[in-house]
Amino acid sequence: MVRAFRLAAAAICAAAFGLVPAATAVGANTPSGQAAKLRDAITVQGMQRHQQALQNIASANGNTRASGTPGYQASVDYVVGQLRNAGYDPVVQPFDFAFFQELATPSFQRISPNPRTFIAGADQEFSTMTYSGSGDVTAATTHVTDLGGAPGPGCEAPDFAGFTAGNVALIERGGCTFKIKATNAQAAGAGAVVIYNNIAGPLNGTLGSPGQNIPVVGTLQSIGQELASQVALGLRLRVATSTQSEIRVTYNVLADTRGGDPNHVVVQGSHLDSRLEGPGINDNGSGSSYNLESAIQVAKQNLRPRNTIRFAWWGAEELNLLGSTAYVQSLSDAEFGKIMLNLNHDMIASPNFVRFVYDGDGSDTPTAGPAGSAEIEQVFLQWFASQGLATAPTAFDGRSDYGPFIARGAPAGGLFTGAEGIKTDAQAAIFGGVPNLAFDPCYHQACDDVTNLNATAFDQMSDGAATALATFAFTKQPVTETSPSSGSQRVSSATAAQRLAAATYLGSKAQR
Repeated sequence: MVRAFRLAAAAICAAAFGLVPAATAVGANTPSGQAAKLRDAITVQGMQRHQQALQNIASANGNTRASGTPGYQASVDYVVGQLRNAGYDPVVQPFDFAFFQELATPSFQRISPNPRTFIAGADQEFSTMTYSGSGDVTAATTHVTDLGGAPGPGCEAPDFAGFTAGNVALIERGGCTFKIKATNAQAAGAGAVVIYNNIAGPLNGTLGSPGQNIPVVGTLQSIGQELASQVALGLRLRVATSTQSEIRVTYNVLADTRGGDPNHVVVQGSHLDSRLEGPGINDNGSGSSYNLESAIQVAKQNLRPRNTIRFAWWGAEELNLLGSTAYVQSLSDAEFGKIMLNLNHDMIASPNFVRFVYDGDGSDTPTAGPAGSAEIEQVFLQWFASQGLATAPTAFDGRSDYGPFIARGAPAGGLFTGAEGIKTDAQAAIFGGVPNLAFDPCYHQACDDVTNLNATAFDQMSDGAATALATFAFTKQPVTETSPSSGSQRVSSATAAQRLAAATYLGSKAQR
């Protein structure tokens, strides 16, 4: 059903948008002709050369390329060097961000009564909250309740009336942010904070920003309720964390083509950072390597786009789209209005892949992209249909760097081969691969290295990405009925649903 629908939809829309598959292009100077030239120039071998360079960087820097680390700085230097060698004048855009790293495995123990050591891990019995402070505290425990009357336990200073300084504060989730609870506890003199869930399941929380000087962990509802019942029995807990939590500087890299109308800009972006846990060669060394090789080949093949292409590598995506957000927020309404569209490629070589296309028209997922996103989607669908390749829709759910663009009203689209989601039997029947296994079994892990790639997926998805890039870089047609002229018009064109999808990213990627 997916294959039949997607191939049919693409065929129907091809004529409507005025685009012709490269196989039937009649002139090298047409968008289709330029797309064919770019596809031929971008090879898996060329992209893998960049991936190997990123792997070498990670291997020399603690197996990570996370923003705020030497591995990320070396990644920026590599991309900048490659761009300069290709004739670009890249711009490195700095921005501040909140860095966080656990330096050691945390400990959470019940000392008395009935000693017990709880198991650390995001899907286990407890985990350190992001931006927790450091410390090793063994103390009596105070169960903090809602003494202030609203809105929830630990949310107001009166909830800590009579709190014994140095105690561990045990607080139920709900009513306000974890940050507020932890800040109030610290102000009351707590030595550590344990926040327990108010529903079943693990509590993997974030405090949102640095500022806590004491350990803060999250635990299961069942554990929290049990501990609360033992406070009157003289409950003593040990909570120990070792973290680094501070404001650091990281960078975006931007490079414009020398040719093209500067009032009509196609932004092709990919995030350059990995997680702290690994080298990130699929997530997102794959998108970044395609992006870099496409920039190199546009210059090497002497392609002269009608519209400016702005190649972008975003920093701190893994910490809530911070790089792309900083870039979008740095633009005036007039400058943002020059952006025709954003093409975003995040993970395009997953080992157990599906050819996902962002659902610009919202026909298969809850939220459509801003006006023009449907046309971007159809270019991708048309290309894959012309090659007899099935695709599947993926939602604009705010999980990657298109988020800030669609939140401000710019059309967007892109490709994705899957992350932690599990491939279904139906998907395996259409796309091949292994059912009941993650699209990327090494997602956000140390094993996301140069062996964690599918060359077939990389080849097919880079062809699709290059086709869309050339189509919009060389087209005479606007993506929407009215060419973008002002950012204020763009802002109004973003629906509430689109803005919500972009805004709800926080925490989503950490769970995927």
